[in-house]
Amino acid sequence: MNESRERIRREREREKNTYTSPRLALRRVLLLAEGRQFREAAAILSRLGPGVLHSVASELPIDLLIEALPHSAHLIETLLNRLISLEITPRPEVQCEAVAWRLVGLLGGEQGCGLRPRTSRLASALMHYNPDARDAVDNRRRQLDSAVQGLGTHGLTADATGSLISLHVAMKNELQRHVEVYKQALHKLEELSSVTVSQDPASSSHQRLLALSHADVERRLIDNKSLLTIVDKPALRQLPTLVASLAARVESDKAVLACVGQIKRSDPTLDLSDTRPVAGVLMSYSRGCAAVLSQMSEGQVVETGPRSPTDSASDGYHSDSDDSHQQPDRSKLVSQYAAVWSRAADEVLPALAALEPLKPTPNLKYKIVFSIVVLSFRAAISLRDKRLIEVKSLLGCDSDDTPGASGLVAAATRLLRSTAHSFPLGDAERTVVNQVVSTLREYPCLAACGALHALVAAACRAAWALSLHAPPLRIDTDFTPVVMNPEKHVRYSLADARERRSDLIKSFVWPALMDGNRCVFRAVVLT
Repeated sequence: MNESRERIRREREREKNTYTSPRLALRRVLLLAEGRQFREAAAILSRLGPGVLHSVASELPIDLLIEALPHSAHLIETLLNRLISLEITPRPEVQCEAVAWRLVGLLGGEQGCGLRPRTSRLASALMHYNPDARDAVDNRRRQLDSAVQGLGTHGLTADATGSLISLHVAMKNELQRHVEVYKQALHKLEELSSVTVSQDPASSSHQRLLALSHADVERRLIDNKSLLTIVDKPALRQLPTLVASLAARVESDKAVLACVGQIKRSDPTLDLSDTRPVAGVLMSYSRGCAAVLSQMSEGQVVETGPRSPTDSASDGYHSDSDDSHQQPDRSKLVSQYAAVWSRAADEVLPALAALEPLKPTPNLKYKIVFSIVVLSFRAAISLRDKRLIEVKSLLGCDSDDTPGASGLVAAATRLLRSTAHSFPLGDAERTVVNQVVSTLREYPCLAACGALHALVAAACRAAWALSLHAPPLRIDTDFTPVVMNPEKHVRYSLADARERRSDLIKSFVWPALMDGNRCVFRAVVLT
């Protein structure tokens, strides 16, 4: 380190503020970056002319700066903003997607919230320099969310009697029934009369068929009816459904491994030991993608003003003065979320417990309630994004780079927030109900359960309001903990005394609500 500082000191003595040689400028920037003096290196880049900057950007080892993130964030941000402001064409390749993916890994980790003030402006600069980087992160987020959702397809399935059992046990039982039936059918085929089956093609001619007597037709009917009775059984019709479920599970696992492979290629140091849940890895990077996308979008509004020393402490969402006005609203939103859980506990769970088909599987009602709130948040966020896209399209704002696009989105979001209590959410509610009913199609009684429909409406309304807030409150999607954390988990109050003595989490009944990195409503769990 001392050696590097001495080299930098000699360079300062020899070279002054203006650089006309790309080689000297690149050398100075690399020396400063090597000494981890990234702000000084950024100052050099900010003084370079277009020609020299283009040459330096083309030869600058961006991969080394990516490894140094978040410390090198200001240097990369300065480089991108300088290239944009000087309108240098063609733009040098700066590996924007690699930078974005590195930010995803950083913001998705445990220290992600603390890093946001240091990366928000870099995320915004990435989007302005290469708008495709935002689409790449968004596509990756969707892949990760889909892979996590696919992990949930490996649950129990209903057999011919309606009981929930393992898919492989159900398939084994089904195939055994098929084997037995096929043996009976083969034996019956051997016993068919010559009127019904014949090796001679001439016997099936139209003229021969018209010449059959009453007794022949009667005999043929008996043979065919007996064979149909053997092979056409309702118990044999489940195999295509089981095969389709098996195919879906194969595809979901392929998607999971593909996502993990992409993560490993971009982060060779990733810990993927046998004891670490893969869902935790995927959800961590999904949260990172969401954080980067949020910074890219919100950064368009933040960047409209000049940068000041206080800006560096902002996470890119709102100022401290804004926060003071929003705190009462945030408390109301938390109370609304708590009220939805109270409805679920007091009305919905008892109503589901009273349904006769659900009585053999008493824990299924908890999974249904949990699924409803998770699906409601997904449906609300999807509807919000859809409506904002429709507004932009209607006003001819097809690109985020269109002048005024960020202001339009911000204004539309404010309007949606002001009408959150009355905005029609029928599309989101129908989406949630259809997903629950189609997933549990062996329980048709759910479609007629009024308490379930009421919970879906209340959950969608709460999720809609929470998703429109700035920054939005979110449900905690990390369902990997196996031991209760008093700060994030509370035991379901109706659990029996034996279960209360255990701190091991068996399943989640209701997800926690998070305000940034702070839990504002604890998750309800079964132990």
